[in-house]
Amino acid sequence: MKRIAIQGVKGCFHHAAVSRYFEGCHYQLMECSSFRELANSVAKSNVDIGVMAIENTIAGTILTNYSLLSEYNLRIVGEVYMPIQHHLMALPGHKIKDIKEIYSHPMALLQCESFLEAHPNIKISKYSDTAAAAKYISQCNKKKGLAAIASEDAAKEYGLEILYKNIQTIARNFTRFFVIKNFSKKENNFNKASLSFKILHTTGSLSQILSLISNIGINMTKIQSIPIIQRPWEYSFYVDIIFNNIKDYEMMKERIQKIPYLHQFSIMGEYKNGIIKS
Repeated sequence: MKRIAIQGVKGCFHHAAVSRYFEGCHYQLMECSSFRELANSVAKSNVDIGVMAIENTIAGTILTNYSLLSEYNLRIVGEVYMPIQHHLMALPGHKIKDIKEIYSHPMALLQCESFLEAHPNIKISKYSDTAAAAKYISQCNKKKGLAAIASEDAAKEYGLEILYKNIQTIARNFTRFFVIKNFSKKENNFNKASLSFKILHTTGSLSQILSLISNIGINMTKIQSIPIIQRPWEYSFYVDIIFNNIKDYEMMKERIQKIPYLHQFSIMGEYKNGIIKS
């Protein structure tokens, strides 16, 4: 049975991503209180696999998670896209007029801003995780008037009643998750790769690298820069590419490593492109 680490508790969106990616498989879930704990657990082989959020269509990239992948030298072996649907939930019997305080993760609160603005008299409190907020209010039987913003799975997991469904401001909201290991076998069945590199701070250096990739006919689906701490105006770059022809990919790897101003080039992972589905 696979041991899989997530950030959060049962019923969170990480848990949902695991269920989707490993559909039909038996696994043991390890709940981590932080992304660093997740990365450390995978690096030390306390678990077989980790599932880690990397970007959201509204909130953007989680930059610290790229840094953790590099710091712990973890390999990306897959990806999964999850639709994010937020619901307001409380202990059974509550109505919206009874709610005095709402708990949730800061990102979820941000994504439900319009709904919250429509209820200005309700206190908003930040919590470490959406599902953890649901779990917390499920344990507050003696304290009435509490609600959480979390997933439908969280409501089922902790015996809560959904008062309002789909309260996110933007209906089509997705989070992309990486499936990570501390090592990976060479796979032949892949059409996507995540690359990282650093370049000298010279005019036109980045554009030349990107032109090389594009001219070979490889599609870049993402490029992300992250500042290098204590080295002002220098950056690490993370690029996702997708391709139909493995020969094009091998040609790109050979050519890009010959560029003199490119440093610390590495392939963070080779995997199958995830499918976005609601």
